[in-house]
Amino acid sequence: MLIESDEALARAVAAAGALDPALARAAASVPPPSLRKREPDFAGLAAIVVGQQVSTASAAAILGRLKAALPKLDADAAGAASDAVLLGAGLSRPKLRTIRAVAEAVRSGRLRLRELGSLPAEEAHRALTAIHGIGPWTADVYLLFCLGHPDVFPAGDLALQEAAKLALGLESRPDARATADIARRWAPWRGGAAYLLWSVYRHARSRDGSPAVAAPQGEPPAFP
Repeated sequence: MLIESDEALARAVAAAGALDPALARAAASVPPPSLRKREPDFAGLAAIVVGQQVSTASAAAILGRLKAALPKLDADAAGAASDAVLLGAGLSRPKLRTIRAVAEAVRSGRLRLRELGSLPAEEAHRALTAIHGIGPWTADVYLLFCLGHPDVFPAGDLALQEAAKLALGLESRPDARATADIARRWAPWRGGAAYLLWSVYRHARSRDGSPAVAAPQGEPPAFP
């Protein structure tokens, strides 16, 4: 079951909670998460690349300029655009190289973005991270927010790490490897657990006004 509707998300969160009493308690203490969804195409992945390590406002501004320069934001247009156009939209050179690598992989048929949702999480993750510039966080965020894959968990996300600490009553924030190890207990509903933990993080921020983390990847993508 892909997470493609609010109803599917609610079922995924409930299924994750059924695997771990701590998650079930967390779900009862915070507002239910809302679905964040974008088309599983080149533009969707490009938006996530743009959002790497920048604020939501900065990502929105860059993506807006990129769409103005390339009204049809697809692999053909990005592959044909000059460096001057892409840099002028605000892309850094590393992100420019990533966008070009993704465009080439899509145009050649080596990367079939929409088909990744039918693959096991690990296999889909490997297909994405094989592309230059696509790291684990970007791959997991694409699989979760564009494809609705129910069993991916961006363990490198600092907000999820902090939320795991809060929800599980840990003494310190786990690092990416420890968070990934913890998340294994929530398979095959790690996507539902991720949505829930982001809700835990936002609720903690709104409650005390002093976020424990101020991280560029501290929120799920806003998809401007």
